[in-house]
Amino acid sequence: MALEQLSDVVQRCQANKDESFSPEDYDLFLTAGRICIEQGDSAQVLSILVDEKNKNIVRCMGWNLLGPLVQMLLKKEDKNLPHCHAILSHLLEVCSPKELLVGLLEQVEEADSASISETLTLLLKPLQTVLLRLGMKKASSVGMALSTLLSQVARLPVPVTKEQEEDDVFGLCCCCTALLQFVKPFVEEIRENKDNNRISKDNELRVELLKFCMKSLSEPLLEVQLKDPDTLQKSPLRDFATEILVILSNIGESLPDLLSRNVLKKREVPGFLEEEVRYPKESLACMCHLLFVNHIAVDIFPAVLSPVFVLQCNMEYIELLLSRTEVSRLQKGLELYEKCLVRVEDNSLLVDLLELKTFFSVPQNLVKVMTLCPDQTLRTKALKVFQLSIDKFNTEAKYKFFRGMLNTSHHAGVEGYVIKNIKNQIDFSLKPCNGNDWFLGKHLLPLLRLVLCLPHGPETDLLQNLDRIMESLNLLRYMLIRDKEWENETGIWTELYKIEDNYLKPMRTGLNMSKAHYEAELKNMKENKKSSSKDSKASVCSVTVDNEKLPNMTPEMQIQVLQSALFTFDLIESVLARIEEIIEAKERPLS
Repeated sequence: MALEQLSDVVQRCQANKDESFSPEDYDLFLTAGRICIEQGDSAQVLSILVDEKNKNIVRCMGWNLLGPLVQMLLKKEDKNLPHCHAILSHLLEVCSPKELLVGLLEQVEEADSASISETLTLLLKPLQTVLLRLGMKKASSVGMALSTLLSQVARLPVPVTKEQEEDDVFGLCCCCTALLQFVKPFVEEIRENKDNNRISKDNELRVELLKFCMKSLSEPLLEVQLKDPDTLQKSPLRDFATEILVILSNIGESLPDLLSRNVLKKREVPGFLEEEVRYPKESLACMCHLLFVNHIAVDIFPAVLSPVFVLQCNMEYIELLLSRTEVSRLQKGLELYEKCLVRVEDNSLLVDLLELKTFFSVPQNLVKVMTLCPDQTLRTKALKVFQLSIDKFNTEAKYKFFRGMLNTSHHAGVEGYVIKNIKNQIDFSLKPCNGNDWFLGKHLLPLLRLVLCLPHGPETDLLQNLDRIMESLNLLRYMLIRDKEWENETGIWTELYKIEDNYLKPMRTGLNMSKAHYEAELKNMKENKKSSSKDSKASVCSVTVDNEKLPNMTPEMQIQVLQSALFTFDLIESVLARIEEIIEAKERPLS
């Protein structure tokens, strides 16, 4: 029935010499053709389409059959495959390339998540054929095709493990490999024109390929953790990343220039694309990670740039990655920062660099990873990189960095870590031949005032600020023991009376208040527990400490919390008492 309808509409249209077919003709041709293909009559459909008498009809209406044809090809039914492939080849040869392009891209867009990979690998070669038929006017069509293809590729899950990349269940690796073959003739055209000096920065096809590379870097490559060649010898994703950087070079983009765009503030390239669209920072961040962490395409990247310059160029990209919350972004930001720092000599970064926004914002982002990231591995890595960054600053830069962190971090753990670093610098400076102007004498005292203080005086929450308090007390005790009063290299003895009034006495007052409060709470809890011991079930209640209500716990749990707090106060008091003993010994008159 459908085959007869298809024959009828074709015969009727043969008589129409001016090709002004009606909407009804189009509908009948599509409906009958689709049913025939779906019913397995593809051989008969092929014979109708290849008939020379029907060439004009096929040229005008044939592209409508792409939908049902693609669906049949995806089913891979052996008896229909040869004829369906032949129909597709004939349509690609006869139909208008613009209409074919629209039809093929519709099929790409309509692919469901389970068939994206198969659809793309099926249609990439036909799409390439159609685009090449467009000749010199293909640039915008190439761009539209690449954008559509990459949007679908971005929907595919990214393999995480070596086994997942090898199995390629969702087909991302297969799609990436096929995409490289798809763009190959267009890249070759640009490369040849570039070699013959027949291409400008605003060549439309070149710009579309640039957009393809930039989008590929942001999706999927920014999500991918490439495997080391020793782990996975043959990696389609590593090959894809390599080729993307090679394509950038082949179309006239200098990788060193891309790296240094933000530092050198290059003149904007004229054209119809703004710079931030032409060169997205996320894409450039991924490119830098590929270059300096994965060592992708290093053979086309010059090794003459200084490590400090490379670090400076990468800081904006590191800042971008570390400001995100996705694990993949954070991990790549940490890796890129670490690799750039490792190449820099210790104690070599000058204080002038701290005037650059990124050299302070990046450590701030590191602090957020160290304190807020739910991933323990990333928190540990962030702390390691934080210390590495400190090691690279020279003495003056370290001093100003510590001062800035104490003023802005507002996190006791981080402040405690900074104070520990300050202690290490003072210890180094007190050794023979290591003296300096920053961690001894007049410059050190203002830094010590930031260290030896209580944010809210005696009412400071000692438990919340424990890390900072313990490190600051240990630093003070160390200095009083290490720097003899008659030497006073650090200036601590000159400042001691202020430290007593502004730090130690408020600390003692706050400690006594806190201990008394917690001891009273502990006594009440024990009494309440005794009075309720006759209950058959363990009661659950809450307790308020320092105006903060603790989570609902059993009395036993609450008693344990209060005892732990009192033990912490004992630790603080033990260090404080030793400091007070040193001061008393100094003030005690000689007998």
